[in-house]
Amino acid sequence: MKKTIFAILAAATVATGSVATAPQAEARGGAVAAGVLGGLAAGAIIGGAIANSPPAYAVPAPVYAAPPPAYVGGPPPCRMIRERFWDGYGWRFRRVEVCD
Repeated sequence: MKKTIFAILAAATVATGSVATAPQAEARGGAVAAGVLGGLAAGAIIGGAIANSPPAYAVPAPVYAAPPPAYVGGPPPCRMIRERFWDGYGWRFRRVEVCD
């Protein structure tokens, strides 16, 4: 509750200070208005171009697939398997090399 009250008081203080010190508005030939309108138009054009572009995830990434291993003379004589064993505290797994 205190945070909300302090946030409202801070916002009111900033708003009061900006209104009290705001200078008198003058047109001076409309140069500022032309700059603001030009900036808004450029922002609309750039924003529209960005909004209509496809998202980055829609473009497929280049893929490299390594060729599968080729064994000369048949499969290798040894292979790795998972073996379950009891270590005194519980069942665990380890990789063991098995040769045929």
